[in-house]
Amino acid sequence: MTSIPAKDSNFLNQNPHLGELTPAETGFDAKHPPQQDLIDTCVHCGFCLSTCPSYRVIGKEMDSPRGRIYMMDAINKGETDLKPATSQHFDSCLGCLACVTTCPSGVEYDKLIAATRPQVERNVPRSLGDRLLRRLIFNLFPYPNRLRPLLYPLLAYQKSGLRQWVRSSGILKQVFPRLAAMEAILPNITSDFFQGDFPDVIPAQGEKRYRVGMILGCVQRLFFHPVNAATARVLTANGCEVVIPKTQGCCAALPAHQGQEAQAQAIARQMIDSFAGTDVDYIVINAAGCGHTLKEYGHILQDDPDYRDKAQDFARRVRDVNEFLIDVGLTTPLHPLADGELAIAYQDACHLIHGQKISSQPRQLLRQIPQVSLRESVDAALCCGSAGVYNMLQPEVADELGQLKVENLSNTGADLIASANPGCSLQIQKHLQLQGRDIPLYHPIQLLDYAIREQRLEVPLSQKKVSVNRYSKSWSE
Repeated sequence: MTSIPAKDSNFLNQNPHLGELTPAETGFDAKHPPQQDLIDTCVHCGFCLSTCPSYRVIGKEMDSPRGRIYMMDAINKGETDLKPATSQHFDSCLGCLACVTTCPSGVEYDKLIAATRPQVERNVPRSLGDRLLRRLIFNLFPYPNRLRPLLYPLLAYQKSGLRQWVRSSGILKQVFPRLAAMEAILPNITSDFFQGDFPDVIPAQGEKRYRVGMILGCVQRLFFHPVNAATARVLTANGCEVVIPKTQGCCAALPAHQGQEAQAQAIARQMIDSFAGTDVDYIVINAAGCGHTLKEYGHILQDDPDYRDKAQDFARRVRDVNEFLIDVGLTTPLHPLADGELAIAYQDACHLIHGQKISSQPRQLLRQIPQVSLRESVDAALCCGSAGVYNMLQPEVADELGQLKVENLSNTGADLIASANPGCSLQIQKHLQLQGRDIPLYHPIQLLDYAIREQRLEVPLSQKKVSVNRYSKSWSE
């Protein structure tokens, strides 16, 4: 690959907005700008280009990690300005961190983009429509108690036939494409969405091996209650006493990934306080994006003298549920899920494989289920396009990635898909439906739960279809 010199005039000619302003008018503000020493580790080799989903779709250098680092360098040195024409290329980043895994020079792009996004939010004015949509997202989705009352009108919207008319007419997509993107990932509202809270403490089955805290999430808590219920059952079945504080809320992933610094810090403090005094050995999370953010609490609260040490201690105890179960080992028998071999395509969530470096553990767990085989898809590590709220803010790029992800997963010929992140699951389910593919999707922990409870999936393997009984109404049933 050809490298880009620091003062490449051709590069600037192709991107004229990088050279318009004088040094006196430019630069990041003084609050934690991207560190120059991290920027300088990039040698512009271009290995990141083939793994970057935004570059793959948009095809522009400035929408690649290499291009964004070049912009960070120029802004840091006062050679250009952090303005809408420039910041749009930071907005196009999904934050999937595939470039971090790929980079042969060890560039910590995750730290660079995490420092840049708050700069954009503080210093770059957005359009009225963008501001309103972001305000809706960040004042709704991280707060389950605000989101829960909306389930009733959403249920009426779906049952009345209005949803079918809205989608078939395409009117929402024509008038408000971003709202249409939000509506398109809305799952079917079922009785599971209205389930009550879990007990504060769920005792271990048999001998207690560990006392673990369990995080319910915000969107996960409402839209994926069966996943949380399965997580509690699997943990208790393997000797864990599970502690679930009532005061816990969002993990802060949604605002943190979009540079909403103050909101992310406030939410992180609440989460830390909710587990204070619980005396848990570990804090377990079943959502990939949430887990990555929880492990970053030390960074999120680095400037808070009252919470800095608490945040670091909290982050040290966080474990993804797949990671935790492999570390401590399963102690309860697993049973086949179907009559005959069941082929599963496991989908790597970006913040699990790239952010937390967890890839083998979910596969190891699934292989412990008798008569299960795994199918690997092409471009398995490529982002599905969900990326937190990216598929609502950048729907065109997200849709192309979602379509590609579903095609690749479907081409494995697997009987079902396993996905360990709620955003990925919603994105994949959307594009499965759009492509008319009848392939069910589960969290790996749900499949373990079925295998522990000897509940078989009714799988006509020759037809590659799966139909299952609905999850029970209570976590304990």
